[in-house]
Order: sequence, then structure tokens, then C-alpha cells
Amino acid sequence: MVTEHPAVSRFREYLRIKTVQPNPDYDSSTAFLLREAKEIGVSSRILTYVPGKPIVLLTWEGRDPKLPAILLNSHTDVVPVFEDKWICDPFEAKKLENGDIVARGAQDMKCVGTSYLEAIRNLKAKGKQPLRTIHLSFVPDEEIGGVDGMAKFVKSQDFRDLNIGFALDEGLANPSDALKVFYGERAPWWIIVTTKGNTGHGSQFIQDTAVSKLNKIINRFLEFRASQERQLEISVHPDGRKYNLGDVSSVNLTILQAGIQHNVIPLEAKAGFDIRVSPNFDLLRFKQIIEEFVYTEPGAELEYVQYHGDNSVTTIDDSNIWWVAFRDLCQKRNISIETEIFPAATDSRYIREIGIPALGVSYIKNTPVLLHDHNERLNEKIYLEGLEFYTDLLGVLGDVGATQ
Repeated sequence: MVTEHPAVSRFREYLRIKTVQPNPDYDSSTAFLLREAKEIGVSSRILTYVPGKPIVLLTWEGRDPKLPAILLNSHTDVVPVFEDKWICDPFEAKKLENGDIVARGAQDMKCVGTSYLEAIRNLKAKGKQPLRTIHLSFVPDEEIGGVDGMAKFVKSQDFRDLNIGFALDEGLANPSDALKVFYGERAPWWIIVTTKGNTGHGSQFIQDTAVSKLNKIINRFLEFRASQERQLEISVHPDGRKYNLGDVSSVNLTILQAGIQHNVIPLEAKAGFDIRVSPNFDLLRFKQIIEEFVYTEPGAELEYVQYHGDNSVTTIDDSNIWWVAFRDLCQKRNISIETEIFPAATDSRYIREIGIPALGVSYIKNTPVLLHDHNERLNEKIYLEGLEFYTDLLGVLGDVGATQ
């Protein structure tokens, strides 16, 4: 009988903790992380800005704690599941004969959080201590916007006291033999548009109804959506590659509400949109555009349910010592990398917003993208490869600035 690698066993144990929204078991995940910290030999503390939503902060002190530190961030929560669509219990962390570990969170992003822990475990076992202090933050609620997690953390004195110089966070799986590395992301905006108009009997041609006004506004948004889709198909980036999803702004109609009865013209109508604004767009100009779409119609109202007013990117050239260290390690290990703008949103946006460079990367190559999907999985061979990568990476990043 083949004995499972202890790191894989610990990974699967973490996956079995049901930190699933909307009622994540943060007590159990916190207990797991505190146990790991004690076993590995790093300090730990719990920060709570919202009751019931702990941030677990682990610290491996460097040889020169006065230098700007490194933050390794991961979120503890995972998204809901449709259990009837899975081949097994999504919180069993079952390992298939081919080595695939099937579980919610396998890709997003418990693999990354445990990889950080295992990398430090490996380095400490070799007697290593980094020049710079390394902090690990395990934060709540990323899957519902991070408002009570990272958003509050970065504004705290606790965070300022950490003196962070660089951060790592999650990326995406890649079906090809390369790592996707994200240096920025699109700003997430969720909006509700409300129109009001004349009402009356459903048999009449009533003018200026709420629905007719809303229809005009929806068409403007969808025309813009189509223009961005065309740009994605035909545009070429200055570096010669075709545009990726992160290079354009997306608009999707996700909510429609109107009416109370078939024969009554609605007095009010609402539409909800999910908008992701690319760093290639000036945010203030984009805001003007969508407000023009709405306020052209008399009496129309616009509400920002979620608004992130920053889409800063991390510089990826020789002027960024952190990028150089990351890139050179990948070259040394013959790992191909594909740099992109993250198409959705991660906690990295809060970090970049306050001026700290951050890269998003998950060591998941040759694997279909299954985050938030049924039968999310990660092969144990890829996971173990990732542990070697993160061990080398933390060794390099932790010694950035050291005299050779």
C-alpha cells in the first residue's frame, strides 16, 4: 500500500472543513491553522474586525525585521455547491485513482494557503530563516466581496504595523503547461438601475412606462457590451498577444424585476448589472459613460451596490525587484509564465489600492479551470510540484535584498 504524502493529507484535512458560504465554519478552519502554526513553529494571532469573521495571521520573523515584509494571503471561505452535480461529497476530499483530489476549494484556494504553510515547513526543516519577515494572512469572506475581511484589514493599524512591501495572492488554473500570473484585475461594480413611469391597464398603449424606459437603458448597456466583445476578438496587445478577458470591460445583465400582475402596467422596473472595469479604462470616464446611459431617461435612478474605485496594476519590469525575483526563479526552474489581468476580483485589489505591489498565482498547470464549478479538483502530483515551487519562491523572496 502506497503511503500518502503528509502534505497531501493535511491539504485534504483542510478541504474537509466546511467553510462554505453563506455559513462558513471559521471556528474549525481557525483551529486547523493555529495547530499548523504551532507544529511548524511560527507565531500566530487572531484579528477580528467583524464578530465571527476572524483573520488568522501567522508570522515567520526574518533576520532583519525592520525591512519591508512579505504577505502571503489566502482566503478561508469557499463558494456553495450543487451536491447532485458532483461525483462525490464535495467536502469529502476524495482522491481518485488517478490522483485527482475532488473537493470544493481544491483550486480556490485552499491549495495555495496550505502550500504557503508547507513551504515554510520545508524551509525551517532545512534550518533556513529569511532575511525579511514573512506574514501569512488567512482572511474571511473573499467569496462575497471581502468587505468584512481584507477590505477592513488593509485599513487597520494592525496591517500598517506589518510594514508590507510585497504580497502574493491567488491566481487561476491553466489547461496548458504554464503558470498564469496576474499583475492586476478589473474593478468590480454591481449596480441597480431603477425606472418609474406611467401605469394603467395592460390592454392599453400607455406611454413613458417604467419598462419602456428601462428597455432603452438596457439596450445602451448591451450595445457597449457588444463593443467590448468585438474588441476582445480583434484587438492585439502592444506586446503582440491577442487581448485576454482582463483587457476589456464586461457588462452582464443579471437581475430583472418588474410587475405584480399580468394586466397591470408596472409602476417601477429594475435591472441589475455585473460590471468589471479593465485597467485599460479610465475609471472616472467609465463612470461618466454608464451614468449617461442611465440619466438620459427622466427619473431613472442608479445605485452602486458594489463599487471599487481603483484598478491599479503591479509593474512587471526590471524596476520591480519582486517581479524580477519571481520571474528569474521561474526561468531557473524552466516554468513558462503567462502574465494577465485577472478577469474577476480577488483580495489583491485591496492591497494594490494602497500602493503595495501584488502578484496572483496558483501553481495549477495542465488542469482545467474549475473554481466555482462542479467537481472542482486538483491532482496530488501538481499539488506536490507546487510545494517545491513555493518552497523555492519563498526562499528567494524572503532574501530579496540580501548581500550575495
